[in-house]
Amino acid sequence: MTMPLRAAHYLQHVPFEGLGAIGPWLRDAGYRISGTPLHESAHLPEAEEIDFLVVMGGPMSVNDEVEFPWLRDEKRLVRECVERGVPVLGVCLGAQLLASAMGAEVGPAREREIGWFPVRGAPRESESTFPFPASVEVFHWHGETFDLPEGAVRLASSEVCENQAFQLGRTAIGLQFHLEVTASSLREMAPHVDTEPPSPYVQPRARILSAPAATFDVIHRLMADVLSFLQSSR
Repeated sequence: MTMPLRAAHYLQHVPFEGLGAIGPWLRDAGYRISGTPLHESAHLPEAEEIDFLVVMGGPMSVNDEVEFPWLRDEKRLVRECVERGVPVLGVCLGAQLLASAMGAEVGPAREREIGWFPVRGAPRESESTFPFPASVEVFHWHGETFDLPEGAVRLASSEVCENQAFQLGRTAIGLQFHLEVTASSLREMAPHVDTEPPSPYVQPRARILSAPAATFDVIHRLMADVLSFLQSSR
Protein backbone atom coordinates (compact mmCIF):
# COMPACT_ATOMS: atom_id res chain seq x y z
CA MET A 1 0.00 0.00 0.00
CA THR A 2 1.32 3.45 -0.92
CA MET A 3 1.64 5.74 2.07
CA PRO A 4 0.03 9.21 1.64
CA LEU A 5 2.44 12.09 1.19
CA ARG A 6 3.04 14.35 4.16
CA ALA A 7 1.50 17.80 3.78
CA ALA A 8 3.69 20.91 3.61
CA HIS A 9 1.88 24.25 3.52
CA TYR A 10 3.32 27.69 2.86
CA LEU A 11 1.93 31.15 3.52
CA GLN A 12 2.82 33.71 0.84
CA HIS A 13 2.27 37.45 1.26
CA VAL A 14 3.33 38.97 -2.09
CA PRO A 15 3.72 37.39 -5.55
CA PHE A 16 7.49 37.88 -5.72
CA GLU A 17 8.37 36.12 -2.44
CA GLY A 18 7.67 32.45 -3.04
CA LEU A 19 9.30 29.24 -1.84
CA GLY A 20 12.41 29.51 -4.01
CA ALA A 21 14.86 26.74 -3.09
CA ILE A 22 12.52 25.48 -0.35
CA GLY A 23 10.11 24.02 -2.90
CA PRO A 24 12.49 21.47 -4.48
CA TRP A 25 13.69 20.38 -1.03
CA LEU A 26 10.12 19.72 0.16
CA ARG A 27 9.27 17.75 -2.98
CA ASP A 28 12.45 15.69 -2.75
CA ALA A 29 11.67 14.99 0.92
CA GLY A 30 8.30 13.52 -0.04
CA TYR A 31 5.91 16.34 0.84
CA ARG A 32 2.72 17.27 -0.96
CA ILE A 33 2.92 21.08 -1.19
CA SER A 34 0.00 23.49 -0.91
CA GLY A 35 -0.03 27.20 -0.24
CA THR A 36 -2.16 30.15 0.75
CA PRO A 37 -1.52 33.33 -1.30
CA LEU A 38 -2.63 35.80 1.36
CA HIS A 39 -2.35 38.66 -1.14
CA GLU A 40 -5.27 36.98 -2.95
CA SER A 41 -7.11 34.81 -0.43
CA ALA A 42 -7.19 34.62 3.36
CA HIS A 43 -8.54 31.04 3.54
CA LEU A 44 -6.18 29.15 5.84
CA PRO A 45 -5.99 25.42 6.54
CA GLU A 46 -6.32 23.97 10.02
CA ALA A 47 -3.14 23.18 11.97
CA GLU A 48 -4.01 19.47 12.12
CA GLU A 49 -3.90 19.32 8.30
CA ILE A 50 -0.24 20.43 8.20
CA ASP A 51 2.95 18.39 8.66
CA PHE A 52 5.37 21.24 7.83
CA LEU A 53 4.55 24.97 7.81
CA VAL A 54 6.64 27.56 5.94
CA VAL A 55 5.85 31.27 6.42
CA MET A 56 7.39 33.50 3.74
CA GLY A 57 8.38 37.17 3.65
CA GLY A 58 6.54 40.33 2.67
CA PRO A 59 6.69 44.13 2.93
CA MET A 60 3.95 44.59 5.53
CA SER A 61 4.46 44.69 9.30
CA VAL A 62 3.11 42.02 11.63
CA ASN A 63 1.50 44.96 13.47
CA ASP A 64 -0.62 46.03 10.44
CA GLU A 65 -3.67 44.06 11.56
CA VAL A 66 -6.12 46.86 10.71
CA GLU A 67 -4.93 47.03 7.10
CA PHE A 68 -4.38 43.27 6.84
CA PRO A 69 -6.90 41.63 9.21
CA TRP A 70 -5.84 38.14 8.07
CA LEU A 71 -2.63 38.64 10.08
CA ARG A 72 -4.56 37.71 13.23
CA ASP A 73 -5.65 34.36 11.81
CA GLU A 74 -2.19 33.76 10.37
CA LYS A 75 -0.58 34.26 13.78
CA ARG A 76 -3.16 31.92 15.32
CA LEU A 77 -2.28 29.22 12.80
CA VAL A 78 1.45 29.67 13.42
CA ARG A 79 0.95 29.46 17.19
CA GLU A 80 -1.22 26.35 16.91
CA CYS A 81 1.36 24.64 14.69
CA VAL A 82 4.13 25.42 17.20
CA GLU A 83 2.01 24.15 20.07
CA ARG A 84 1.23 20.93 18.16
CA GLY A 85 4.93 20.32 17.46
CA VAL A 86 4.59 20.83 13.71
CA PRO A 87 7.89 21.93 12.14
CA VAL A 88 7.63 25.67 11.41
CA LEU A 89 10.05 27.77 9.37
CA GLY A 90 9.58 31.55 9.30
CA VAL A 91 11.47 33.59 6.69
CA CYS A 92 11.91 37.38 7.15
CA LEU A 93 8.32 38.56 7.77
CA GLY A 94 7.65 34.91 8.58
CA ALA A 95 10.25 35.03 11.37
CA GLN A 96 8.63 38.19 12.71
CA LEU A 97 5.22 36.52 12.57
CA LEU A 98 6.59 33.51 14.45
CA ALA A 99 8.03 35.80 17.13
CA SER A 100 4.80 37.83 17.37
CA ALA A 101 2.58 34.74 17.44
CA MET A 102 4.58 33.46 20.40
CA GLY A 103 4.27 36.68 22.39
CA ALA A 104 7.36 38.72 21.42
CA GLU A 105 7.44 42.37 20.34
CA VAL A 106 8.17 43.32 16.72
CA GLY A 107 9.13 46.83 15.65
CA PRO A 108 11.45 49.02 13.54
CA ALA A 109 15.09 47.96 13.34
CA ARG A 110 17.99 50.35 13.85
CA GLU A 111 18.85 50.06 10.15
CA ARG A 112 17.12 48.65 7.10
CA GLU A 113 19.20 45.77 5.74
CA ILE A 114 18.77 45.10 2.03
CA GLY A 115 21.43 43.16 0.16
CA TRP A 116 24.20 40.67 0.84
CA PHE A 117 25.62 41.02 4.35
CA PRO A 118 27.18 38.51 6.76
CA VAL A 119 25.54 37.04 9.83
CA ARG A 120 27.42 35.47 12.73
CA GLY A 121 26.31 32.23 14.33
CA ALA A 122 25.85 32.14 18.09
CA PRO A 123 27.67 29.45 20.11
CA ARG A 124 25.65 26.24 20.07
CA GLU A 125 23.88 25.71 23.39
CA SER A 126 23.11 21.99 23.06
CA GLU A 127 22.71 19.13 20.61
CA SER A 128 19.05 20.11 20.25
CA THR A 129 20.01 23.53 18.84
CA PHE A 130 20.64 24.04 15.13
CA PRO A 131 24.43 24.38 14.50
CA PHE A 132 24.57 27.71 12.67
CA PRO A 133 27.84 28.56 10.85
CA ALA A 134 30.27 30.95 12.55
CA SER A 135 29.85 33.40 9.66
CA VAL A 136 28.02 33.32 6.33
CA GLU A 137 26.95 35.96 3.79
CA VAL A 138 23.19 35.89 3.26
CA PHE A 139 20.56 37.96 1.51
CA HIS A 140 18.58 40.44 3.63
CA TRP A 141 15.49 42.53 2.99
CA HIS A 142 13.98 43.82 6.20
CA GLY A 143 13.29 47.02 8.09
CA GLU A 144 11.88 45.55 11.29
CA THR A 145 13.21 43.23 13.95
CA PHE A 146 11.88 41.25 16.90
CA ASP A 147 12.51 40.39 20.51
CA LEU A 148 13.06 36.71 21.23
CA PRO A 149 9.96 34.82 22.39
CA GLU A 150 10.15 33.34 25.87
CA GLY A 151 12.30 30.21 25.82
CA ALA A 152 13.79 30.93 22.38
CA VAL A 153 17.51 30.60 21.57
CA ARG A 154 19.33 33.12 19.40
CA LEU A 155 21.03 31.41 16.45
CA ALA A 156 22.58 34.35 14.58
CA SER A 157 23.21 38.11 14.67
CA SER A 158 24.53 40.77 12.30
CA GLU A 159 26.40 44.01 12.76
CA VAL A 160 23.23 46.07 13.07
CA CYS A 161 20.62 43.49 14.11
CA GLU A 162 21.04 41.36 17.21
CA ASN A 163 18.28 38.86 16.48
CA GLN A 164 18.79 37.52 12.96
CA ALA A 165 17.74 33.94 13.63
CA PHE A 166 16.21 32.03 16.51
CA GLN A 167 14.98 28.60 17.49
CA LEU A 168 11.96 27.92 19.67
CA GLY A 169 11.82 24.45 21.15
CA ARG A 170 12.93 21.75 18.75
CA THR A 171 10.46 22.39 15.94
CA ALA A 172 10.42 26.11 15.07
CA ILE A 173 13.09 28.33 13.50
CA GLY A 174 12.83 31.95 12.38
CA LEU A 175 15.28 33.45 9.89
CA GLN A 176 15.25 37.21 9.39
CA PHE A 177 17.14 36.73 6.10
CA HIS A 178 16.52 34.80 2.88
CA LEU A 179 18.36 31.53 2.34
CA GLU A 180 15.75 30.43 -0.20
CA VAL A 181 16.38 33.08 -2.88
CA THR A 182 17.45 31.92 -6.32
CA ALA A 183 18.96 34.01 -9.11
CA SER A 184 15.52 34.03 -10.73
CA SER A 185 13.55 35.06 -7.64
CA LEU A 186 16.14 37.72 -6.83
CA ARG A 187 15.59 39.31 -10.24
CA GLU A 188 11.91 39.66 -9.32
CA MET A 189 12.68 41.23 -5.95
CA ALA A 190 15.59 43.49 -6.87
CA PRO A 191 13.71 46.24 -8.77
CA HIS A 192 11.88 47.13 -5.56
CA VAL A 193 15.15 48.38 -4.06
CA ASP A 194 15.09 51.37 -6.44
CA THR A 195 12.55 53.12 -4.18
CA GLU A 196 14.67 52.70 -1.05
CA PRO A 197 16.53 55.73 0.38
CA PRO A 198 20.34 55.47 0.32
CA SER A 199 21.89 53.77 3.34
CA PRO A 200 25.14 51.94 4.18
CA TYR A 201 23.03 48.79 4.60
CA VAL A 202 20.94 49.13 1.44
CA GLN A 203 22.79 47.92 -1.64
CA PRO A 204 21.97 49.06 -5.19
CA ARG A 205 20.24 46.71 -7.57
CA ALA A 206 23.43 45.98 -9.54
CA ARG A 207 25.26 44.84 -6.40
CA ILE A 208 22.33 42.67 -5.32
CA LEU A 209 22.21 40.94 -8.70
CA SER A 210 25.98 40.45 -8.94
CA ALA A 211 26.11 37.53 -6.49
CA PRO A 212 28.01 34.59 -8.04
CA ALA A 213 26.53 31.12 -8.39
CA ALA A 214 28.74 29.88 -5.53
CA THR A 215 26.95 32.23 -3.12
CA PHE A 216 23.59 30.66 -3.96
CA ASP A 217 25.13 27.20 -3.52
CA VAL A 218 26.22 28.13 0.02
CA ILE A 219 22.88 29.55 1.15
CA HIS A 220 20.90 26.70 -0.43
CA ARG A 221 23.00 24.11 1.39
CA LEU A 222 22.37 25.97 4.63
CA MET A 223 18.64 26.18 3.82
CA ALA A 224 18.59 22.42 3.24
CA ASP A 225 20.36 21.87 6.57
CA VAL A 226 17.76 23.98 8.39
CA LEU A 227 14.87 22.15 6.73
CA SER A 228 16.42 18.74 7.45
CA PHE A 229 16.94 19.72 11.09
CA LEU A 230 13.29 20.72 11.44
CA GLN A 231 12.05 17.61 9.68
CA SER A 232 14.07 15.40 12.01
CA SER A 233 12.17 16.86 14.95
CA ARG A 234 9.03 14.89 14.02
